[in-house]
Amino acid sequence: MLSKSLRILNFDSSLTEQASLFRSYQAEIIDLRDIAGQSRLWMNQKTREVVERRIGDSGKSAITLIGSGDYHHISQLLISRFNQPISVIVFDFHPDWDILPPRLGCGSWVTQSLKRKNILKFMLMGVSSDDISTGSIQCGNLAALKDDRVEIYPYAHKPSLVFFREVPENISFRREKAIFYRKIHWSELKEKNFSHIFSSFLKRLPTKQVYVSIDKDCLRRQYALTNWEEGFMSLDELLSALRLIKESMDIVGLDIVGDYSPVSVRGTFKAVLSRFDHPKNFTASKHQSSYVTALNEKTNLAIIELLCS
Repeated sequence: MLSKSLRILNFDSSLTEQASLFRSYQAEIIDLRDIAGQSRLWMNQKTREVVERRIGDSGKSAITLIGSGDYHHISQLLISRFNQPISVIVFDFHPDWDILPPRLGCGSWVTQSLKRKNILKFMLMGVSSDDISTGSIQCGNLAALKDDRVEIYPYAHKPSLVFFREVPENISFRREKAIFYRKIHWSELKEKNFSHIFSSFLKRLPTKQVYVSIDKDCLRRQYALTNWEEGFMSLDELLSALRLIKESMDIVGLDIVGDYSPVSVRGTFKAVLSRFDHPKNFTASKHQSSYVTALNEKTNLAIIELLCS
C-alpha cells in the first residue's frame, strides 16, 4: 500500500527549492548531488550500486520525487525492490524502451525493467514523442509487445512504419501488414473520456498491485516545464487517471520526475551526447527559473494532495 510519506532523491536541487512543498509535507531527503553528474541520463553498474546503497531498503512504498526526467532510470532501481507480481503504469511523453546502449539510461529503463519476471505488464500512457515515429521506433523493444506485456497509448500520434522487423499483435494498436513493413495505427487518448477509458484499462491488468511512474513531460507546458519536449495531456486528465488507479488498485510504489534542472554531467563523452539527446527547445527554456520552479511545484502538490487525500 502506498504510504503518505514523501521521499526526495536529491540529485539536482530542483525539488529542495520548492518551499511550499516542504511547508505542506515532511520529506526524507537523500542527498545524491555528489554523484549527479555520473548518474544523469545513464549510469554504469558501479554508480548504480552507490545509488542503491544510499537509497537503502526502507521507504519503497513512499511517494518518491526524483527531479529531472534525466534521472527517470532511477525508477528501474525503485521497481526492482518489489518481488511480488506487479503491473507498472507509466505516464510519459517518451516510451523509454530503447534496446540500444546505454543499458540503464533514461531512454532504456523500461526495457531493463522488463527483464524482471514479476512485472507482468507495462502500460505506457501519453507517449507521443518521435521515439515511436517511423525510423526511431526501429530502436524500440518491439518484442515486448508480444502477448500484450507492453501496451502503448499515445495521447496523439500519427501511424508509424516499422521496416524489416516483426511487430507482434497487441491490444493497444491496430497492425497493418505489408511485404517490407508493418504499419501501426495507434489508439490515441485524445478526445477520449479518461474516466471511462482508464476504467477499462485497469480491469484488464493481470495484478491488483501496481507501481506508478509519472514523468511530467507528458503534460502541456502550462502544467510542467522540463528538460524535454512538451506533452499533450492536461493536469486534470492526469489527475483523473490517478484517481481511478488509487480507487481501483493497490499502489505499492510511485515516483515523480520531470522537474527542471540545468544539465551538468561528468565526462566529455556524456556531455557531447547530452547535447544531441536533449531537444534544443526544451520547455523550460526562455522562462525564469523562479517561474519554472513554481509551476512544477504546483503540479507536484496537486499530484501529492490527490494521492494523500
